[in-house]
Amino acid sequence: MSCGTVVEETFLPVKKPTWLRVKLPIGEEFKQVRNLVDTHKLHTICESGNCPNMGECWGAGTATFMILGNICTRSCGFCAVATGRPLEADWDEPQRVAEAIHLMKVKHAVITSVDRDELSDGGSIIWENTIRAVKSLNPGTTLETLIPDFKGKRQQENIQRIINAAPHVVSHNIETTETLTRQVRIQAKYRTSLETLSILKRGGMRTKSGIMLGLGETKEGVVQTLRDLKDHGVDVVTIGQYLQPSKKHLAVQRFVHPDEFAEYREIGYQLGLDYVESGPLVRSSYHSEKHVIPNWGRDKWLAEKNN
Repeated sequence: MSCGTVVEETFLPVKKPTWLRVKLPIGEEFKQVRNLVDTHKLHTICESGNCPNMGECWGAGTATFMILGNICTRSCGFCAVATGRPLEADWDEPQRVAEAIHLMKVKHAVITSVDRDELSDGGSIIWENTIRAVKSLNPGTTLETLIPDFKGKRQQENIQRIINAAPHVVSHNIETTETLTRQVRIQAKYRTSLETLSILKRGGMRTKSGIMLGLGETKEGVVQTLRDLKDHGVDVVTIGQYLQPSKKHLAVQRFVHPDEFAEYREIGYQLGLDYVESGPLVRSSYHSEKHVIPNWGRDKWLAEKNN
């Protein structure tokens, strides 16, 4: 596939293959999470991002919370989250998120956020407050945070707040190959994301990143991205299929076969990554409770190779 400019009108609609079918969200656990989210006036990336795994995750009583509102200051071509002028930061939000996680009794929680480039701290103070509140009220819960790049002159200072609060895993998604970044992420920069991950690793964090396939990337580009992530200290990588949220978003150029995802998993482990989650329906928080455990993924992969 070409790594040129991704233009929606260039590509004919592609029918979804059978391996991308998902279960509809049903069941009592799903309803319970739905009620908790509504009652506490919380935002979840499960809904705002149209995640295909929402039924499975909510049915298991878990959800990925999105803080700092549900309006993003960036306009990435792949993302279903609304773009515009965000509302004022809600300083009570950290405690509400902590209380919801406590009520849900989850053993592993994931928190992400929109980009808040209009704030001088990029939202990092509320990020720090949220992490501390969750850890204080839920001492037995492991925590993953999926953070923005906090671009700008105060990037190091803003990221340091996350490091100081010390979640168990810190994730920042590279999203696509370097060649496609300008078309896919628009306001973001590939090298800025790598530097974000490097700062986190130098601060002693277990780090994680994610890649989408199906936007026109080449195999060479994907392998180079995996190599770049490894070279910048990333421990965990998730690789999944891009799904077009609406006709206004970037079109899917192709649906990647599960065998190709399996090949990238193999390559990732060969490059020395600690955990590689790769499959059509994989998203950043999918099976994330396993991503906390050092060597778990590599040990499983080595066991598979030795059988």
